[in-house]
Amino acid sequence: MNMMKRMAALAVALIVSVVSYAADYTFKRDINYKSGDEYVVERCRLDVATPVGAHDAPVIVWFHGGGLTGGNKDIPRELLDGNVVVVGVGYRLSPRAAVTDIIDDAAAAVAWVFGNIAMYGGSPERIYLAGHSAGGYLVDMVALDKDRLGRHCLDADRIKGVIPFSGQVITHFEERRVRGISDRQPIVDSLAPLYHVRGDAPPMLILSGDREMEMLGRYEENAYFRRMLLLAGHKDVTLYEFDGYGHDMCAPGYPLLLRFVREREAAEKK
Repeated sequence: MNMMKRMAALAVALIVSVVSYAADYTFKRDINYKSGDEYVVERCRLDVATPVGAHDAPVIVWFHGGGLTGGNKDIPRELLDGNVVVVGVGYRLSPRAAVTDIIDDAAAAVAWVFGNIAMYGGSPERIYLAGHSAGGYLVDMVALDKDRLGRHCLDADRIKGVIPFSGQVITHFEERRVRGISDRQPIVDSLAPLYHVRGDAPPMLILSGDREMEMLGRYEENAYFRRMLLLAGHKDVTLYEFDGYGHDMCAPGYPLLLRFVREREAAEKK
């Protein structure tokens, strides 16, 4: 598993074509996971999709993209395979919230899932974090910077796996914009997942678009991220690059996310 992989667009399309979206789910929407002012109440909400009859099921917590300045919570239909509970998380946005506060929103949402998902058919011991772009950045930060969940008296190592889709791993470009730094000037500080690389982090599946089509060197960021995790002693980190896909590379990523969950769940049963 600990090897970089490239995947042809045609092969990915074949994988996507066999995913079924027909499973029956019940939905609970607009659940507040954090209290606070009017803006917190407006944005800090999540949706939960549960397969009918699910009990103690694995859980995917999904964070949307949008550069930390846009986007809304959603539950990708491609993840509704009938075997997993899926949580779609909303969070505050810059400039109305600081980037560090947005990360704390993400941590609060994950803490809510740990504390409440059993009531929605999911297992608090089988939680996977995933997200695209800004969402990928957030799941990396929550999983790697142990202080974020530590504030909720939770150990980030309880997370079963982390699957960032084209996530930024240097300091996010929105944080750099706020500081007056160009999005082409790389910075690595405490708001960079790279800063928090550790060998005992949860298993990771890192997904990227084509290195010639991704935004702002995103593939190269993630290749270095993988390398530094390995050098830190991480034993379960894989990077996929999707040939022919740019930053909008979620479609080929969803089946690999589901496979990642299935494989780890199967391994737990052995």
